[in-house]
Amino acid sequence: MGVTFGKESASRRIVPGGTVSDGPERLLDGSAILTRLQAAVNWGRKYSFFLYPFVTACCGMEFMSVAGPKYDLDRFGAALPRFSPRQADLLMVVGTISHKQAPILVKVYNQMTEPKWVFAFGVCAVSGGFYNNYSVVQGIDTLIPVDVYVPGCPPRPEMVLDGLLKLQEKVAKERWSDWPRGAAPVTPMLKKQE
Repeated sequence: MGVTFGKESASRRIVPGGTVSDGPERLLDGSAILTRLQAAVNWGRKYSFFLYPFVTACCGMEFMSVAGPKYDLDRFGAALPRFSPRQADLLMVVGTISHKQAPILVKVYNQMTEPKWVFAFGVCAVSGGFYNNYSVVQGIDTLIPVDVYVPGCPPRPEMVLDGLLKLQEKVAKERWSDWPRGAAPVTPMLKKQE
């Protein structure tokens, strides 16, 4: 549990933070790890994503290769996809989102459990891609908040895994007070059709 010094080893101990402990920690004698509850919960959360794939276009093929055995999403904590948004906390938006699909995406996002994260997969989800026209949403961040952007047409599996590692770093630093508990559902800003 720390470095001990000679005769003082029974009463004084240097703990990992660098301070000397005379308190009840000495009774544990290295048999327990002391941490904050929030740090322990965040450690568990960053290795247990329950993802919901919202796949709409050609990046779906690359998503399947990332989820396969060669790249093994399971070792990063994102094992099996959930097919109900109420059981998911990571929304992976893969591909182009049209204005007709936008209300469905927002509804899926609103049904997810808190805390929830969004992963924009592919340049079409990030910025609309080369579909710069009236029918395509120019980036899903105009509809829902996005935590990680992974550009590419389609993005390489290594980029997706790097994005997942970035999301794990973000989750590890989150505080419970940052969660929008009881927040109002997101409403899409849709264009009115004439």
